[in-house]
Amino acid sequence: QVQLVESGGGLVQPGGSLRLSCAASEFTLDYYDIGWFRQAPGKLRDGVSYISGNDANTRYTDSVKGRFTISRDNAKNTVYLQMSGLKPEDTAVYYCAARVPNGRLWHRPDEFDYWGQGTQVTVSS
Repeated sequence: QVQLVESGGGLVQPGGSLRLSCAASEFTLDYYDIGWFRQAPGKLRDGVSYISGNDANTRYTDSVKGRFTISRDNAKNTVYLQMSGLKPEDTAVYYCAARVPNGRLWHRPDEFDYWGQGTQVTVSS
């Protein structure tokens, strides 16, 4: 069974940085497409970033381009989301998700099959 565990969330001041981790057990992450999503209170869950399983191609939603970086460490079976220049509007629960590569839209939560439990990121002074 695919299990994903996120970590690294917390409280940070505006302009600060956090690194989220998405670790997998019972399967090898590097084969899968991995997406990072976030959900703020009262809002829908949206795609933040993505790294493909086939060729490590990456995608970012416009609001985080230049501030967030997704990466994969195959030796540690972990995908990271490095977040810098954090803003209050980045406050949300962040989830990682996995799917078998299929070339479909990356930013849609319903295109992913396996989910972690989420980690809270709060950006506030």
